[in-house]
Amino acid sequence: MSMMKEDLFKNVTSHAKEYGFVFPSSEIYDGLSAVYDYGQLGVELKNNIKTYWWKSMVQMHENIVGLDAAIFMHPKIWKASGHVDGFNDPMIDNKDSNKRYRADNLIEDKITAYENEGDTTKASALQNAMDTALAADDLVTLRQLIIDHQIKCPISGTVNWTDVRQFNLMFSTQFGSIAEEADAVYLRPETAQGIFVNFLNVQKTGRMKIPFGIAQIGKAFRNEVIARQFIMRMREFEQMEMQFFVRPGTEMQWYAYWKEARLKWHLALGTSNLKYRYHDHAKLAHYANAAVDIEFEFPFGFKEVEGIHSRTDFDLKQHQEHSKKKLQYFDNDLDEQGKPYGNYVPYVIETSIGVDRMFLLTMCNAYCEEDLSEADKVDSRVVLKLHPALAPIKATVMPLTKKDGLPEKARVIMDAMKFDFNMQYDEKDSIGKRYRRQDAIGTPFCITIDYETLENDTVTIRHRDSMQQERVAIQDLKSLIQNQVAWENLLK
Repeated sequence: MSMMKEDLFKNVTSHAKEYGFVFPSSEIYDGLSAVYDYGQLGVELKNNIKTYWWKSMVQMHENIVGLDAAIFMHPKIWKASGHVDGFNDPMIDNKDSNKRYRADNLIEDKITAYENEGDTTKASALQNAMDTALAADDLVTLRQLIIDHQIKCPISGTVNWTDVRQFNLMFSTQFGSIAEEADAVYLRPETAQGIFVNFLNVQKTGRMKIPFGIAQIGKAFRNEVIARQFIMRMREFEQMEMQFFVRPGTEMQWYAYWKEARLKWHLALGTSNLKYRYHDHAKLAHYANAAVDIEFEFPFGFKEVEGIHSRTDFDLKQHQEHSKKKLQYFDNDLDEQGKPYGNYVPYVIETSIGVDRMFLLTMCNAYCEEDLSEADKVDSRVVLKLHPALAPIKATVMPLTKKDGLPEKARVIMDAMKFDFNMQYDEKDSIGKRYRRQDAIGTPFCITIDYETLENDTVTIRHRDSMQQERVAIQDLKSLIQNQVAWENLLK
C-alpha cells in the first residue's frame, strides 16, 4: 500500500469525525472496540444509500417486496442454518506481541501486497490456496500458508505464530425475565434467515408468484476476532439483502442477471468501473452452486462490498426439516410436457451488501483534496464529490450579510424549499469560508442571497464540483436542484 493511499484512508477517517459523519462509540468513556456511531451528516448519507438500494430493489421491481424481521429469533433457526455449529472465523495469535488476528485477513493482506508489487501469479496462487483451505476447514494449511509466505505480525514483525483455532462469531444472551429460567438466544449474525422463515408468510399474503424476491435492511451482529479498518469490519453492522426465489433449474440465468444488475447499481453512482471487479469463488460453501463477490478498490486494496450467491434450496429445506413445516411452492405454470410443475422447494439467489462498507466506499471515492493555488495566492480545498442524490445536504442558503433584510429574505427561500430538500442555513463567516464548509460535507449547491436579490428576486447558485456560479430566478431554484438530485437519475 503506497504512502498516498495510506494518507487517503487516514484523511477520510479523520474527515468523517471532524465533520460529523462517524464518531467512535462511547468516546467519552474511551470508546468501544469496533463500534461506531453515525453523526448528524453520516446518518443522512447512510439513509440515502439505503433509500437508493430500497428504491432500486423494491420500488423498481413489481415482483420484489420488503420485510423487517425481528433481531431476536428462535434459537432453533440458527441450528438449522448451521450457524451454531459452523459460524466460525480462523483465529491465530502471535506469541511475541500477544496480538490476535484472523488468519484469512493476514493472508488477504499478503495477497494485496503481491498485487501491489505486480506479482499476480503469486497473488492468484495464494488466493486459491486460501480458498481451498477455508472451504475444507483446513486450519493446519492456513497456518502453513502464513509461515510459507513469511507473513509477519504487524506489531512484533515476527512469524512466531500459534496454531489456528476456530472462534464462533455469534453473540448470545438470555431471553426471559428470570435469568435462571431464561433460554439462550442469539443476536442475529445475518439478516437472511429472517427472510427464509417468512417465505410462506410473504408468498401467501402477497400472492407472490415465482420468481419473486424479498428485500430487507437490518442490523446484524458478529463477535469478530479482530475488527479493523474503521467501519469496514464492525461487531454491529447493517446489511441490505435480497433473497430471490426461483424455479429449480433456472437459478443460473437469474444468478447471471443479478450479477450484472448489482454491478450496474454501483456504477450508476458515477464510480469508475476500474475501481470494481468481480471475484468468483474458487471453492463454494456447502449450500451454494455459484458465488461471486463485487470488490471495490479501497485505499487498502480490493475488498468485498457485495456478494451474489446461488444458495440452491439449502436454507428452505433446512428450516423445513427442523420446523417440520412444509416450505414449498405450488407452481401452476406448465413444463415442456404441458404438465404443471407442481410442488417444489424454490432455489434462491441472494444479493447481500454491507451498508457500512458501502458508506466507507462512498466516502473514499468522494474525498478529494484540490490545489486551487494561483500565481499570487496559495489556496486549496477538501471536497466530497458525492452524487447529488446521496448528498446529506442538498443545498445551503447563505445571506451575504446579516443585515439590510438579507437574512429575512434568505429565510423565506429556505422555508419554501425545506419541504422538498434537506437544507442548511448558514450566515456565519465570509462567503468563501462558508463555501469551503459546504464543499467539505458534499453539499451540491450553495444559494447566496445578496442586495440584487431584493431588487429582482434572483440569487447566485454555486455548483460544488465546478465552483461555477450562475444567476437564477428564485422561482426556478426548485426545478434546477430537483433535476440534479432526483432518484430518477440513478434508477433509469
